[in-house]
Amino acid sequence: MLYIVVMLKSSRSKSKPVTSSAGSRPKARLISSRTVYRGPVFWVTTDEVQEPGSIRARRDIIHHTGSVVVLAVDESGPAPRVLLERQYRHAAKDYLWELPAGRIDAGEKALHAAQRELLEETGYTAAHWRRILNFYASPGFVDETMSVYLATGLRAGPAQPEADEVIHKRMVALSTAIRMVLNATIRDAKTISSVLWLDHEMRGK
Repeated sequence: MLYIVVMLKSSRSKSKPVTSSAGSRPKARLISSRTVYRGPVFWVTTDEVQEPGSIRARRDIIHHTGSVVVLAVDESGPAPRVLLERQYRHAAKDYLWELPAGRIDAGEKALHAAQRELLEETGYTAAHWRRILNFYASPGFVDETMSVYLATGLRAGPAQPEADEVIHKRMVALSTAIRMVLNATIRDAKTISSVLWLDHEMRGK
């Protein structure tokens, strides 16, 4: 794409193995890498790698500092309720129902980021926090990981959204959230996985 060429910034690296947690299984070998775009939220590299099957290939990778997701649950009533947001997403060209979420700033701890995002986007704070999930958002070409935190003991307060954020929030019963997932009203992957996790946990009690 032309804009990537125009904003080109080269930083080549020497050939080296790509490490992972796969133990002794063969991994790709990084032959070269150059940064082709750097923006305020992510940066892109074009990598030449030798895959485990010995095939040499080009891989364009979007790099991201990681994100947090907050599964905020109100347990004060007879059935749990989940805090959802509705906001416009330009990439989807539509309004989406989602859980509160956001980027981990450079040098920031994931838990602090989760607490910050919940307060900024919704005004809620929580007495209890627990990380329940950690996954890759789209590992085919993005290295972003998402950490989902369960937040309970909620307390309402004024939201502190950023200037470009127009967020409508709503508490919905877990059973309603499940129906929203199954009828495709909720189409956001991080929200789907988190709501299904909570339903599984509740069924086990």
